This record gives sequence, structure tokens and C-alpha cells, in this order.
Amino acid sequence: MGEYVFDAAAVRDRLVVMIREHAAKNGFDKVVLGISGGKDSTVAAALCARALGADHVYGVMMPDREQADIADSIQVCKSLGIRNYTMNIGPMHAALLEAAKEIPFSEESNVNVGPRLRMTTLRYVAQAVGARLCGTGNLSEATVGYCTKDGDTSCDFNPLGALTSVEVVQVGLTIDELPKELVEKTPTDGLSGKSDEEKLGLKYADIHKYIRFGTCGDAAVDEKIRRKEAANMHKRMRPPVLDPLGEKE
Repeated sequence: MGEYVFDAAAVRDRLVVMIREHAAKNGFDKVVLGISGGKDSTVAAALCARALGADHVYGVMMPDREQADIADSIQVCKSLGIRNYTMNIGPMHAALLEAAKEIPFSEESNVNVGPRLRMTTLRYVAQAVGARLCGTGNLSEATVGYCTKDGDTSCDFNPLGALTSVEVVQVGLTIDELPKELVEKTPTDGLSGKSDEEKLGLKYADIHKYIRFGTCGDAAVDEKIRRKEAANMHKRMRPPVLDPLGEKE
């Protein structure tokens, strides 16, 4: 494996500048993001608060009926001093299931309803307060497709999209105002009751090595990651436009 040096503090400071520059260039000074209590939304919220000021950041907590760790989400908002709302998506989820009761039930489809309802909620809040939507997905998730199309993949900009899950933690640990236990918290989707690594059958440390060094050191694991990456590439691309008026090849 080749040498790879990651300066977490320097990356943190550069991202703060980049968020501020992006906001100025695109004519906005407020952002909205979902706050799950996990490391990604926690670190993204902290970067936005540093870049634009805490009073220009709106954190939205969106439990689906009950959320066992919602206290963590509340702690993030209090630690950063950001504005926050709690909007329970449970009734919306139940209404959708009722409306779709004649359609064959799919557990995986049902699990993905959560991220899609949350994105609709975030878009509503962002437009209502005149803000842009900050994404919170990281490069490790995107690489193996651990994200929901039209759900957590939808945003106006994403400060974490070029960082692996391991690197997000490293950046988070350099931000003094963040509780360390939330930055290092075991990642879960908050929907299935399983950790990310249990759902994926992969370790984030291995995905990090695969991305940064080309191999995690285990050929079988590399192949599993490669297959997931290829199968989920459609989540990272804009939908193709089928143009019948274009030039023929």
C-alpha cells in the first residue's frame, strides 16, 4: 500500500472555507440538514456552523414514530447552538403504507421509505426558511451504494462526499465543540435495527483502504467491494437523458 497522509485539521479548515465560498458564490447564507445523532450529520452540522454561524444552520430531527437515540440528535443541536426542529415522519410513513396496501409488500422498499420521506421533509423546510440543503453522505457509503436514491443522495451540496467514513471521524475528532462519543458512535441506518457494517457485511476500515490504497489487503473483500461499487454506480450518476433528436453514432 502506498503512502497516504490525511491532515484532519487542515481538511476541516479547508471545508469550512469551501462552504463559506460556495454559499457566497451561490447566494445563500442559511443551510438545512437532517440531524440523526450519527457522525456524518454531526460533523457536517459543525462545519456549516463554523462556516456560516450557528444561527444560520437549521437541524431537523425526523424520527419515524420512536427514535431510541434521539437524545443524541438533541445533544448535537445543543452542543453547536444551532436552530432545530423535530418533525415526526411516522404518520406520513403509515399513510403511505395504507395507500399502497394493495401493492405486494417489500421490506427493503419499506426501509427506504424513511430516507425518502426525510428528504421530502428537508426540502420543505429548506424552501420554507430560504436555505440550501446540506448533504451528509460520505464517500464510503457512496462507493458501496449504502444510500437511498432520491433519499440521502439528494442535496444542494455535500461537504463530506469526498471523505471516507474513517476520515469523517478523524475530522470530527478535531472539532472541540462536538461530543467525542457521538463522533465515534457506531453508525446505523436508524431504520433496520442493525449497524451499517452488519447490513453491508463489510467493515468501513476495509472500504477506506480499498478507496485510498486500491486494496484492503484481502482479495475476497476487495472483490465484494468492487461488485457493490459497480452494481450501485447508478446512484452516483445523473439519470441518462434519452435524446431521440441527437446525432446518431
